[in-house]
Amino acid sequence: MKRGRTVWLASTGVCVLLAAALAAVLAVLPWAAARPGTTSAEPDRFAATRPATGAATGTDWPIFRGDPGMLGVAPGKLPRALKRRWKFKTGGEVTSSAVVAGGRVYIGSTDANVYCLDLATGRKVWSFATGDAVEAPPTVLGELVYVGSVDTFLYALDAKTGKQKWKLETEDKILGAANLLTDPKTGRQSLVVGSYDFSLYCVEPRTGKKLWRYESGNYINGGVAVAKGRTVFGGCDAVVHVVGPDGKSAAKIDAGAYIAATAAFDGRHVYVGNYEGGFLCADVAAGKVAWSYEGDEPFVSSPAVAGGRVLVGCRDNRLYCFDRKTGKKLWTFATRDEVNSSPVVCGGKIVFGSNDGRLYVVALADGKKIWSYDLGDAILSSPAVAAGRVIVGCADGYVYAFGSP
Repeated sequence: MKRGRTVWLASTGVCVLLAAALAAVLAVLPWAAARPGTTSAEPDRFAATRPATGAATGTDWPIFRGDPGMLGVAPGKLPRALKRRWKFKTGGEVTSSAVVAGGRVYIGSTDANVYCLDLATGRKVWSFATGDAVEAPPTVLGELVYVGSVDTFLYALDAKTGKQKWKLETEDKILGAANLLTDPKTGRQSLVVGSYDFSLYCVEPRTGKKLWRYESGNYINGGVAVAKGRTVFGGCDAVVHVVGPDGKSAAKIDAGAYIAATAAFDGRHVYVGNYEGGFLCADVAAGKVAWSYEGDEPFVSSPAVAGGRVLVGCRDNRLYCFDRKTGKKLWTFATRDEVNSSPVVCGGKIVFGSNDGRLYVVALADGKKIWSYDLGDAILSSPAVAAGRVIVGCADGYVYAFGSP
């Protein structure tokens, strides 16, 4: 295949649009109700506002990429220009991505801490120390925050206080976000997370009890995507794994090269790039690649899937826009350095960071630049978009918040 061209691999090749808004909306978690015995004078707003399904709302972005399918789409709109509202200094580079729930921001730092910040002011509410760098994005479900660390543990923390509820030890570091899995037959809800020990773990969310473990062939770098009871991820074994709610393999699709990014999964099609410059759309039902694009540099950014378009950053210094059905390259936007940050689509605009130190907003329609802001250091973190704010971490050790001027 010639590099730089889109290649059709399916005979009919039609990518189905996101099925019924990620299928039936996931049932509300049993621990999301207001806790009995809350006596604080401040209303316990967490249970009432935090979406137990893991899906983004106008006010919350509780999971990496905004929803269990990891589709990278935020409700609402972004203004044409943003203003920096606050910044918060951590003790190390911030490569973790933020989540937002109940008026608070949760994010990790390479200084080994998980931070909870006030969304409006950036004031620290609490911090929790792990044993090593926290590069994984947190996940907020109900009243708990789940986050993995390079110290090999998955932690469950009280969202309001930061107190540890439980921790699960794996056999290597955790770099990707945990996700909510619902068994479509039984309705049982559990938590899934990948580890560098080659394994996908499924645990009981309230206790951390391990329910099952699925072993892949190599490191799992990114997070895992979930839709219709199936968990999808790629790893250094160059395979897209599809795992059923019982922990058994449902499909294995050859990705051509190892995968460092979190895939996007709409319930039938999975979108992900690999480390040799390939980007693919795979049909999970058919168990094969529907279309692929062959470029020259690695894709370590996670894609956003919005309407008929797929957006993804690349280490060739560009943001790509592909046609969702055909894989045709529609446009690219050039930055001055690698794009490892993952884009978020919001109201016809795309926001993402680059290693050139700039946070960009470009038009979904044609890729024209609308706005940018120079943070002065590489942006590996991916934006969280909620409540009129864009939250992003930076290699300079700060967490930044932007909003309307």
